[in-house]
Amino acid sequence: MPADFAALKRDLQRRMDGAMETLRKEFAGLRTGRASPALLEPIRVEAYGTNQPLNQVANISVAGPGLLSVQVFDRSITKQVEVAIRDSGLGLNPMAEGQVIRVPLPPLTQERRNDLVKTASKYAEAAKVAVRAVRRDGMETVKGWEKDKKSEASQDDVKRWSDEVQKMTDAQIKQIDTALAEKDKDIRTS
Repeated sequence: MPADFAALKRDLQRRMDGAMETLRKEFAGLRTGRASPALLEPIRVEAYGTNQPLNQVANISVAGPGLLSVQVFDRSITKQVEVAIRDSGLGLNPMAEGQVIRVPLPPLTQERRNDLVKTASKYAEAAKVAVRAVRRDGMETVKGWEKDKKSEASQDDVKRWSDEVQKMTDAQIKQIDTALAEKDKDIRTS
C-alpha cells in the first residue's frame, strides 16, 4: 500500500502544481504598469478562418517601458490583430504601422488597479478551489483503502496519509496566497 500512496502523492502534487501554473499564467495576463508580452498572450485573433492565439500570428516584444510591439507575420491580417487587441478588454489602443503594431500602455487609474486586484483575487480563489478538489479526491482514495477488505491499510496508515495530503494542500494554498500578495503589491505599486 505505501507504493500506492507514493503514486497517489505524486499524482496529487502534479495536479496541485497544475493549478498553480494556471494561476501564474492568469496573473501574467493581468496588466500592471510595466510592459510584458504575457499581457497580450490571452488574446485570440480571427485569422485564416479560425480563432488563433495572438502569439501564433505575430511576435510580441517589449519596445519600451510602457510600449509593446507586435510584429504580424502576414500583412493581410494586421487589421484583425489590431481589432483583437483593441477589443480585448484590456483598455489598450493599438496603432498599426505597416506590419508592426505599437501598443502603448496607458497609466493605470486607481479604479482600474482595484479591478485588477479583484480579478487577481478571483483567479487565486479559483486556484484554491482546484487544489481543494484535488485534496478531496486524495482523501476519498485514502479512505477507500481503509474500507477495502483486500487492503492492508490500518487506521493509523490512513490517518498518517490523510495528514500528509492535508500538509500538501496547506503548502499549496500558502503558495497561492503568497503569489496573490506579490501580484497585489505589483498592481498597486506599478
